[in-house]
Amino acid sequence: MDLVKIPTNKKSLDFSEERSFGFDNNLLENIIDYYSDEELMIADGFDDAVIGIDVSSTRIIYSVKKCIEILCVRDEMSLEEAIEFFEYNVSGAYHGPKTPIWSEDLL
Repeated sequence: MDLVKIPTNKKSLDFSEERSFGFDNNLLENIIDYYSDEELMIADGFDDAVIGIDVSSTRIIYSVKKCIEILCVRDEMSLEEAIEFFEYNVSGAYHGPKTPIWSEDLL
């Protein structure tokens, strides 16, 4: 995981265009843009699994289900291999107070 800090001020959201509401399709990019004055911990390779951010701790929230799906498709792992790899190498790692939150949505 990389610690990303982009030193600019928070950007206001543009709600002027009714269709897009000022958001693009990449949630992680929107979070990095909006929280650009904060340090964020990013899990490499799991951008499509981002489902939000905890605003009080500014920790990025990832869907465990989406992370497992990424490992199965991108890395051609079986479901069992992906779960074991994810639990041991990704969610089991602690990188300080900005370590991402892993939402258990696999149940």
